[in-house]
Formats: sequence, C-alpha cells, structure tokens
Amino acid sequence: MTDQAAPITGRLHSYETLGTLDGPGLRLVVFLQGCPLRCLYCHNPDTWDLVGGRPITVAEIIAKAQRMRPYFGTTGGVTLSGGEPLAQPHFTLALLQALKREGIHTVLDTSGTAIFTASERAQDQDSATIQAILDATDLVLLDIKAPTATGFQALTGRSIAGLEQFIELAHANGQAIWIRQVIVPGMNDNQSDLKALRDFLQRFPRLQIGKIELLPYHTLGVSKYKQLGIPYPLAEIGALPAEKLAELQQEVDSWSMTVK
Repeated sequence: MTDQAAPITGRLHSYETLGTLDGPGLRLVVFLQGCPLRCLYCHNPDTWDLVGGRPITVAEIIAKAQRMRPYFGTTGGVTLSGGEPLAQPHFTLALLQALKREGIHTVLDTSGTAIFTASERAQDQDSATIQAILDATDLVLLDIKAPTATGFQALTGRSIAGLEQFIELAHANGQAIWIRQVIVPGMNDNQSDLKALRDFLQRFPRLQIGKIELLPYHTLGVSKYKQLGIPYPLAEIGALPAEKLAELQQEVDSWSMTVK
C-alpha cells in the first residue's frame, strides 16, 4: 500500500489541436464532458451527460500539452472548454494548477455555471474552489448566455446565480476576460438586449475586458439532436445574417469598455 493519493480523474469529450478561436495564439483545446445548462441553441448536446466521454487524468493532458508546446510559441497554450469545465470543478482546478506549474498559458472557456454538492455550497467550498480556479487562469472566456435573470432562465433552464457568483469573484480578482454572447434572431438581437448586456458589464468595472465578441447563432448542431433522438428547440429559427451581426458588433465596439 502507498501513501500517495490517487490522481484526480475527469471525463473528456474530445480535443482540438492547434485551435485558433478559443484564446490567443495556437492552442490545445480540451473539451471536458458534462454541462448543467440546456441552452436552447446548444450545438453540442453530446457533451451534456456528466458520465459520458471517457476517463482522463491530469497527467495525460499535461503530457499532450508538452508534446504540443513547440507550437504554442509565446502566446498559445491550453484552453479548457466543454461542455462546461466547471461541471467538473475539482478536476478543472487540478488541471489548471498543473498547467501553471509547467508555465503553460491557461484559458478557461466557461458560462460561469458550476456544479457543486449541497454540502460544498453550505460550507462555502464552492466560492473557494472557483477562486482557486480563477487564480490559476490567465484568461477567462466568459460566455454570457443572457444578462438578466429571466432571460438566463428562459434560455438555459437554470438560475443566473452561478454566473453572478462567478463574475463577482472574477471582478474582485481584476480578471483578464473576454466576453462572448451568442445572438439569436428574434430572441436577443435588438438594441434593448445590447443595453441589458452593457448594463450588466458596467456593474463590474474591475474586470480587464480584452474583447466583447458577439457570435452568430447557427444550425450546425441540428444533426446531433437527430442522432440523439432529441427535439431541437429552435427548429423554426434560421441562422443570424452576417450583416445583422456586423451591425450589432459595431454598436458593442463603440462602448469603449475594453482595455488595450
């Protein structure tokens, strides 16, 4: 018998090597399995199941990152995505801390909604774990599903409380962050919706916002719903026109809320 603790095991959905869309530079993107949200426009329903995917250890991911390190250069690194990486908060923390020890740039791509037990929440272990995750994260990509309680509940089926807790801790940290929001035709594609997003972000002036990116709703994930036998909730909504996205992004760019 040994006194050495067993390695923390997580569940992996997939990898993307040499990703360019999820943080600066070339990146290894680690898609962790599991998500507590049920976003109406989700294009990866195969990531929802918390026991799906395959088992993975921190050591396995570190070894893969080390093999890719020559491609990272001075700006690349590893991005944790999902699913929702905060659905596996303890594994996510262990992995981020290990990456930091190796000197590898870390990005957390998250909705800010974590899964903890009732006991952990009662003892404030949830806040402590999220704080430690933020401390080990160089850049947060925060996907704001909706900036209001009613909008968040309608879009995701969950309370906005998790996002509020996460962004308040990130604000206290003065976290480097990129803001993202998916724009869905007829749901959040008008000026009042943009104002709600702006009002929400203005509550957190200590965030070091590097970008605010509006992402277009698309229908590329519909085939996955058919494969899984799940009705697609936005079947009647078409993709967002590029000119509409450009118009809204121009408005966002005029806010002067980002740091240089």
